[in-house]
Order: sequence, then structure tokens, then C-alpha cells
Amino acid sequence: MEQKNKYKDNKKNFDSSSNANLLNNRIFKKFIKSKWYPGIFQWPVLIVFSFIVYQLLVGPSTAHDNFGTAGTWVLWWPILPIMLFLFGRFWCAICPFGLVNDLVQKFVGNNRPVPKFLRKYGIWIIDAMFIMITWSDHVWGVVESPRGSAVVLLLITIGVIFSGAFFERRTWCRYLCFLGGVSSNYTRVGMMELRATPEKCAKCKVLACYKGSKKAAGCPMFEFPRVMETNAECNFCGNCVKNCPNDSIKVYPRVPTKELWFIRKPKLPEAFLAVVIMGIVFVQNITMLTIWKDILNWLEHITGTTSYYVTFTLTFIIAMLIPIVLLSITGLIAKKFNGDSVKQNFTRFGYAIIPLDLSGHIAHNLFHLLAEGKSVIFTFMGLFGINMHGSTAILSNETIQALQFILIGLGTLGSIYTIYKISKHTYRSKSVIKTSVVYAILIVFLAVVNLILFALPMAMRM
Repeated sequence: MEQKNKYKDNKKNFDSSSNANLLNNRIFKKFIKSKWYPGIFQWPVLIVFSFIVYQLLVGPSTAHDNFGTAGTWVLWWPILPIMLFLFGRFWCAICPFGLVNDLVQKFVGNNRPVPKFLRKYGIWIIDAMFIMITWSDHVWGVVESPRGSAVVLLLITIGVIFSGAFFERRTWCRYLCFLGGVSSNYTRVGMMELRATPEKCAKCKVLACYKGSKKAAGCPMFEFPRVMETNAECNFCGNCVKNCPNDSIKVYPRVPTKELWFIRKPKLPEAFLAVVIMGIVFVQNITMLTIWKDILNWLEHITGTTSYYVTFTLTFIIAMLIPIVLLSITGLIAKKFNGDSVKQNFTRFGYAIIPLDLSGHIAHNLFHLLAEGKSVIFTFMGLFGINMHGSTAILSNETIQALQFILIGLGTLGSIYTIYKISKHTYRSKSVIKTSVVYAILIVFLAVVNLILFALPMAMRM
């Protein structure tokens, strides 16, 4: 019965979007099926990545003068969530770590099956890695230290090489990459979708989309397109398009947040990551405020220590706990209306926070991109001995702040509408409005906190 319902849902989604299938364009389809894709993007990205790591290692020791730092944290990191929203996990298709994994696997790979504990706990490992890397950035000043940034990138590279040498496909990307976990969440809000045609797949016995063929390898992310319900793990590598003998694969734009409305089996670790990201955005904003030093002095007085390890860790934990506790309390209240347990409510409606997560993440990084954006040009010209000075801002602080407010507003609307759609899809009519209102209040509160933080003066990190 579940497989039958899944087939109907997939067919309904396909029918509603098939007219916009991008693969109907002959030029686009020919390009995706060619041997040039995605390599034509992968190799230039790997070359740029290698140069950036080189600059981080041997370039100027101050972040303000290092092109590697500017290219990584002022340009790439702010653009990444925007790319995820517009193009899904396309970045993962051209990511240098993915290409390194494929190269190692090609020459020395053992292609062992993914360990069972990774399949079972991989999402939790990703959550823990994301939290630890964010914590270490603030405690050890990774962003402000070119050498520190290089060490992080090299450690990740070592992990990718190890994974590619021992395990099959892109085990690292699917089960260990902290960035992959964030990408999978944000992609659910995104505007691009890949699906198979249910009628064609029902008659197929080849399964080349998953297993691979002479044309291309199987899905590197362990996805089976004929039963895919989410693009969370699809990196748009094009392998399934190349391999499918029935022309079943479709790629099309969709309404933002649509994927979040009908999640059949919500997962606690995915919802947990969504909630934690909200707390991390709070931390990222708080530590950039001009009042952060006053907050630190207050914490030192309360804790009786001047250790930044202690004071920041305390701030970090509290910031993450706030949305976790609030969502749990909201779930307890919603339980009276929809009958679900607190855990069920937490898991189901944690996904509804993702649109606000994404807007908050973009809004925060927008400050780096637009207030420090010219540093990319300045440091790049410095490679040729041309010294450029002046303001690094592309837009005024007032304009940046207005854009941040607009983004938070859009994210709030996206989360509230997602709450309504989840409720409508899950509960009876009497419970829908009451459940929606309870969670909408939470979203509005989180949005107001974000607006207050963005309204305060921020300091540049570079």
C-alpha cells in the first residue's frame, strides 16, 4: 500500500511539473548527457580550490590581505546557500572534494560497502561535525586565520581521500560531510527538482540509474531515482540522465519549500539540524555585534573566568538550546490539538524552520559579501603587486540591513506557509488551524529575534 501511495504521489508531482522539464531542451539535454558534464565545471573548481589552499598556506598571514581567506569566506561561503536555493545541490556535483574522492576511488579504491553504523548514524555524525566546526571557528579563529582555514580544508581532504580509498561511491558526501548535511536541508527549500517518470520506471528492469552502465557510473549518492521523494541527496551529477534507457529522468523548477509539505517519513536528526542551525545563526550574529565585548565581560563576571573557551562555549550552548527548547514546548502545546507526541511534533515541524534558517543564513552572509566584497578584488590584485586600499563595502550598511530584513520576512512567510501545508497534509480539518497558529507564533518569535540582531551594528571579521 505504501509503495502504491508513493507511486501516486510521484506521478502527481511529475504530472504537475513535466511541462517545465528542462531536459525537453535539446541543447541542455545533450550537454548533460555528454562526457563533458560535470567535468567541465569540476576541474576548474579543483584548480581554483588548490590555488586558494596554497594562498592560505603560504600567502599573507593576516586574513585582511590573504586572497584565500577572501575567496573562501567573503565570496564562496555567502554565495553557497544562494546556489542551494536556486540550483539545489549542484555545488556538490562540482565540489573539489567530490572530484578528489572520485579520482582516489578510480585508482586505489577498494569500494567496500558503507559500514552499517554510518548508514544508521551518519546524519548524527554530520550534525556533530557541523556543530564542532562552527564552535572551533569561534574558539580558534579559523576564519580570521589563513593557516587555520587551510588546516580545516586539508583535514577534510584527508577524510575524503581515506573515504574514497576504502568505501564505495561518495560515502563521505552522503554520510560524513558536514556541508552535505546543511546542503540537504537547504535543498528541500530550493527551486530545482529531479524525478523519474513513474510510468516508464514501472516497466524498467535494467536499474541502470542506480547500478550504472558503460555510459556512466551509478548514482554516487546512493539514490534510486525511480523511488526518490526528495532532492536532499541528489547532486544533479547527471549520471542517471546518461544511464536511463527510457528517457525517464526529468529536471524542472518547482515552488520553493514545496518538498517540505509532504515528507512521508520525517527524521529526527534532520529536524534537529534544522533547529540547531537557527541557534548557530544567532551565535554568528551575536559574535559580530559591537556589544559582544560587553556580553563577554558580563559572562566573565558570572562565570568567574576570563577563559574564552568557557564563555563562548556557554554562549554557544545556550544559543542552540533556545530554539530546541522552544520547539519542544511548542510541540507540547500542539499535542493538545493534534494528538502527536512532543517527539513527533518536533520531528515533523522541525522541517518548517528550514526556510527561516536559509533566509537567516543568507542574510548573515550577505553582510560579509556586500560589506567586505571588495576585499576579494583587493587581495586578488595584491597577488600581482598592485596595492588597493579603501572601503571594502559594495553597498551601504543601511541597504544591506534592508535586504536582510526582506530576507527574514520572506523566510518567515515560507516557514509559516510550510507549517500550514504540513498540518493540512497530516491532520483533520479541526486540528489544522490550531496547530498552524501555535507553530506560526514560534516562527514569528524566532524571526523577531533575528530582526533585532540584524538591526544592531555589526563588526567585520576580516
